[in-house]
Amino acid sequence: MKRITVQWHAPRTSEALRRLLVQWRTFVLLSVCTFVAFVAAGLAGMAFHSSSAADWPAMNGAAASLPDGVLGEMAGMELPSFKSSESRTGFDGRRAASFLIRFITGINPHQPRSLLASEMPGLETSRAVLLRRGSVGEHVTGPEDHPPLPAPDGDEHDDAQKPETSDPPGKQADGTDPDEAAGGGAAPNGGQAAPEQPASPEKPAAPTETKRKVALIYHSHNRESWLPELGDGVKNAESDEINITLVGKRLAQRLEEAGIGAIHADVDYVTAIEDYRWELSYKYSKETVLEAMAEHDSLMYLFDIHRDSQPRGYTTATINGKDYAQVYFIIGKGNPDWRKNEAFAADIHRLLEERYPGISRGIWGKDSSSGNGEYNQSLSPNSLLIEIGGIENTLEECYRTADALAEVIAELYRNAVETNAGAE
Repeated sequence: MKRITVQWHAPRTSEALRRLLVQWRTFVLLSVCTFVAFVAAGLAGMAFHSSSAADWPAMNGAAASLPDGVLGEMAGMELPSFKSSESRTGFDGRRAASFLIRFITGINPHQPRSLLASEMPGLETSRAVLLRRGSVGEHVTGPEDHPPLPAPDGDEHDDAQKPETSDPPGKQADGTDPDEAAGGGAAPNGGQAAPEQPASPEKPAAPTETKRKVALIYHSHNRESWLPELGDGVKNAESDEINITLVGKRLAQRLEEAGIGAIHADVDYVTAIEDYRWELSYKYSKETVLEAMAEHDSLMYLFDIHRDSQPRGYTTATINGKDYAQVYFIIGKGNPDWRKNEAFAADIHRLLEERYPGISRGIWGKDSSSGNGEYNQSLSPNSLLIEIGGIENTLEECYRTADALAEVIAELYRNAVETNAGAE
């Protein structure tokens, strides 16, 4: 029996069709993957923005660790004008590893201090994120907080930096400004008008002795001062006498005058704490706050008043012909309920900007990667850290801002009381 073998030869067109189908399948697969990637990126971006996570520390500057030209080459895949004629040296494994470490952990291998920044506030100052801007134009700078410089010759009490007199120029012995205490007018022949001495918050006048204490003003960094107030040649804006506690005292006085019970804590932690460490400042001040809250259960507002470390150009506003020290509101995002504190800051910020446009540089959020991260704000939804002015402002400018703050805080308190009374 003969075996008959039949061979069938497919035409060349079938091979071409097969290749075409493979190419189309690849095209469709790439298109679907690209579409999914764009959708995922868009959703991730929306979630990223809505959670106010724009200050995610791992992304802060991480792109700088990419090998040279990587971003340009990626852009050149779609935009020919980005292509370079220069030959590349190949993939830089060391820089790629640096990028991955910084992306995952937030630690910059080229800056060892990033290992310590989360535990030592002041080593990292570039990670504040703007939560709500003020009316200061497009150029917005975040607050800066630096540890004090060592005192000269090892003098920890800064005695070598004191001016000859303990009273700042043009101020009364109690730290009040003569012009403003007398209503802002100057005396004839250029002399100073007689000041109206406000009641001291530590020893209030008889009508306020039984007043409910509503606000606590304290200072985690109580020695922060201003170069213009310390005399020529001084480079360290720190003082144990002429410092931010004078501004806190002024704020408490103005609140008392507005009928709002206020307490001012001016503890000098450098001398009050044995083996004082600057990086533990908020731990020390927390004890001050807890003691005040235990003694006065009526406390509603907690204000930690600071001075920023930036120069005058970033911390001063001229309003109606007068210079004011600008304010930063700092929100600790390490506090799980930080949005409540931000809402309280927003109320003060809004009123300030309505009445003194430009006085606020906005509300800024910080996490533990750029400082303490909590700032005692978990103790109350009405707890805030407020930076008033910078190292080159004057005490008089800070006093004006303290007066403005007292004005709006008193109004907010009265509004809250009226609202609660209406609800009852």
